[in-house]
Amino acid sequence: MDDAKGGMFVDGTWQPVSGGVLAVIDPATGEPWAKIGRGTPGDVDRAVCSARQALAGPWGKTSPAERGALLMRISQLIKERHGELADLESRNTGKPRRQAEADITACARYFEFYAGAADKVHGETIPYDPAFLVAVVREPHGVTGHILPWNYPAQMMGRSVAPALAMGNACVVKPAEEACLSVLQLAALAATAGLPPGALNVVPGLGEEAGAALSAHPDVAFMSFTGSPEVGTEVQKSCAQRQAPCTLELGGKSPQVLFADADLDSAVPAIVRGIVYNAGQTCSAGSRLLVEQGIWNAVVQRLQQAFGALRVGRPQDNPDCGPLISARQKERVQGFLEQARRDGIPLVIQAALPGDLPMGGHYVAPTVLGPVPPEHPLVQEEIFGPVLVMQPFEHEAQAIALANGTAYGLMAGVWTADGGRQLRLARAIRAGQVLVNSFGAGGGVELPFGGVKKSGHGREKGLAACYEYSVTKTIVIRHG
Repeated sequence: MDDAKGGMFVDGTWQPVSGGVLAVIDPATGEPWAKIGRGTPGDVDRAVCSARQALAGPWGKTSPAERGALLMRISQLIKERHGELADLESRNTGKPRRQAEADITACARYFEFYAGAADKVHGETIPYDPAFLVAVVREPHGVTGHILPWNYPAQMMGRSVAPALAMGNACVVKPAEEACLSVLQLAALAATAGLPPGALNVVPGLGEEAGAALSAHPDVAFMSFTGSPEVGTEVQKSCAQRQAPCTLELGGKSPQVLFADADLDSAVPAIVRGIVYNAGQTCSAGSRLLVEQGIWNAVVQRLQQAFGALRVGRPQDNPDCGPLISARQKERVQGFLEQARRDGIPLVIQAALPGDLPMGGHYVAPTVLGPVPPEHPLVQEEIFGPVLVMQPFEHEAQAIALANGTAYGLMAGVWTADGGRQLRLARAIRAGQVLVNSFGAGGGVELPFGGVKKSGHGREKGLAACYEYSVTKTIVIRHG
């Protein structure tokens, strides 16, 4: 892979940053293994200036079809470098190798999808008055800022940047300091594919330094942020200071609602995957399991068997669950588990940790707890680890109340064979996505994704992202 040398990728080249370097910690061992640049507000300003110049130059004059062709070449290069990128993603994030492979495949698919969409987002004409022609066209915002999380750096690069480029924006990306190596390499691949200098810039660094500078920059016309509600609020405040729009995806506490008529052979494996995939560090993780009272014991038995068979281990060994991203995140998850112990929350099952794991690794055993009271922090707060909390319900109305009983509203799963109930629950649950008799991390690239309530606002993925990354202009022509 190309050598970032602790710098940033701006104006189509590797450049040094002003703030020195930061150590990159291997989640599997707790040891440093690489370095990234510590970007400063000045570095962010250089990146934004480069993006503005790109819009005033060749990139701003590129047709939608040409943008699509460029994105398709980026997708192809990602596929050609798939193995190297997956190795980097696995080591940097601690996720099992096959999960990192899936992430790189998804990243390539984002660029492929938006390559096809670039020249297919059309305007409209409005029948207004015989003496007028009224056209509504879509134009790019201009410079767009993208603050990415550490749990899916490569995927989020594709999800956020590909639609922005497809619509003709110039991007400045601040990836998470914990995991950003793949993002830097993807920017270099984009330049290799022929993306004009300045169209895509990546400035690594700390959130409170580079991230804050990006969200507050007066020349950033639109912001995309994925992360915690607390930081998202600060991003939104910065945007509000200059009346700039933003898309916020701020996590979730997604329920899986399991009725007595559900196919448990299909449901239970999906429920397990929904909480242990990426060690539970997924905004859309199915972290709450609502179980109809009559099948509670049967579900507990199945979960005990499934969690008892889980393999926790090093990313290169392709376990079911790898380490958490950092010591801080491990401490956070363990704090919730300790609170559960203090409060007398029943332990349903806790997977075993192998004795040969590196002592400094950030491993937490996948755990199931329940029943948990509705008001308990385990139910109300996003743990962001492999911890599943169970709650019983007696009837449909109670299930809906429990499902809607948190401040979040990102995703939900409903498991039932009753077609009427499927539709009732899908409509009644307050969430950006409701999946019936299935569950996954937000579904496919084509499906609009985002939350309500504390989970944020705006939509990514699908054609909805193209609308987010563009603005309408109404042109009125009086022709007599």
